[in-house]
Amino acid sequence: MKYTFLKNYIGLYSKNKISLIRYWLRDEKIHNILKRHNIETDIFVKKYAISIIDYYIAIVNEKEVIGTCPTIEEFLFYLKDRNITSSEIFIICSGFKNAMIEFSYDLKITNLRIEKEINYIFEQNFADVLELYSGSLHDIKKELTKSIGIVDKYVIISRTDTKGIIQSVSDAFCEISGYKEEELIGQSHSIIRHPDTDNKVFKELWTAIKNGQEWKGELKNKKKNGSFFWVNIVINPSFDSNNNIVFYDAIMENITSKKNLLSHQNILIEQSKAAAMGEMISMIAHQWRQPLQAVSILIQKLPLTKMVEGEISDDLLNHVVDSIGRQLDYMSKTIDDFRDFFLPDKPKEFVSLKELLTKAFDFVSFMIKTDSISINIDANEDVKLNVHANELVQVLINIFKNAKDALLENNIFLKEINIKYYKKDDSAFIEIEDNAQGIPENIIHRIFEPYFSTKSDKNGTGLGLYMSKTIIEKHCLGKLTVSNSSKGAVFKIELPIS
Repeated sequence: MKYTFLKNYIGLYSKNKISLIRYWLRDEKIHNILKRHNIETDIFVKKYAISIIDYYIAIVNEKEVIGTCPTIEEFLFYLKDRNITSSEIFIICSGFKNAMIEFSYDLKITNLRIEKEINYIFEQNFADVLELYSGSLHDIKKELTKSIGIVDKYVIISRTDTKGIIQSVSDAFCEISGYKEEELIGQSHSIIRHPDTDNKVFKELWTAIKNGQEWKGELKNKKKNGSFFWVNIVINPSFDSNNNIVFYDAIMENITSKKNLLSHQNILIEQSKAAAMGEMISMIAHQWRQPLQAVSILIQKLPLTKMVEGEISDDLLNHVVDSIGRQLDYMSKTIDDFRDFFLPDKPKEFVSLKELLTKAFDFVSFMIKTDSISINIDANEDVKLNVHANELVQVLINIFKNAKDALLENNIFLKEINIKYYKKDDSAFIEIEDNAQGIPENIIHRIFEPYFSTKSDKNGTGLGLYMSKTIIEKHCLGKLTVSNSSKGAVFKIELPIS
């Protein structure tokens, strides 16, 4: 259609766009729609209204055709997000048409032909708008149905009445529990309650949701076949218009794998502690061997002296008693040291890097002397750390012992362990290097794995380095890494300075 008459005056509409918008917005019905759906007038005018008027002007000037306005499409999506109905869309669109006609009357340029052309544009354009809007709603419903299907399949959801009787469940709930939907509907939610769960948990749960509060927590549930599954669950009450609770909705996340992993890790930790205890008992045996031999020699000295000399002098007796006392004191101190090492929940303490290394050397001194290992220390800068000292000492002992084993296994003649500690930025570092030729490149990436051992005699548990890495990274929030130097393996401990 040619807009012959409207085109003669379209320049007036173009010059008076703001006035035309005022005519449009002074319609009380439109004003109420915008207010009802929280549509800000400024956004409506600046983002949409002016562009729509420009689009109508372009249609009259035959620069655009009806149904090609991207602003109208964007405007419809904007309205749809605010749940505008089709009837409200009609009011907004017809309001613009009425504003053009009213504005034309006030400018005294209206006639039947102009009204007819304005009505034609409105009818054609509104037909496209309605089709677009209806199509969008159809697409939304289609996507919504699709989304509901996805949720039902993959999200574990249940709804119960106020007495805990199951009203509905998702397919995912059925799959994880092993029950069919018809076996669950009408049953108490306790059908999946596991006997391991403490009654206090359910008491707390019901107290919260009956008071209209949300409850979150982890629950162990029982499957139909008697096995179990763990969920992280959130339960929310739903209310009617009178604020009465009508049902409870629960949404769950399957955390069974996570719980199994934690259980496995706990087993590893206990096994590692047992292995560490065995190492410590072995060390106590080595630490005691020398003083026990000394005590034995001193005791044997008394009857031998009496046999040879006929009597035991007071000086000799006092010397033997004093010497035995010193050996027993040493043995007692050894027991205290090892007892303190295994004290549970020992509080953190401020210790320096030097003190940590000294404590570790106290435990392995016999090993270092017996195997003729040279210890070289490069102390750049000492730092005090607030840590569980015994845990770090355990790590150091494990690394020293691994270095010793590697030196012996590779038949190194001049055995060395080089230690360097220093501060850099906000971290403290300890580097421990041996000269045992290093760790083969094809396995170096695996040495922190549980149960992986490089010891050829298979006496290793494969847990020492795993636990060492756990202590440094989980307990101390640091890093434990390994690399090869030109001499051998280098273990690097990085600890944050709090």
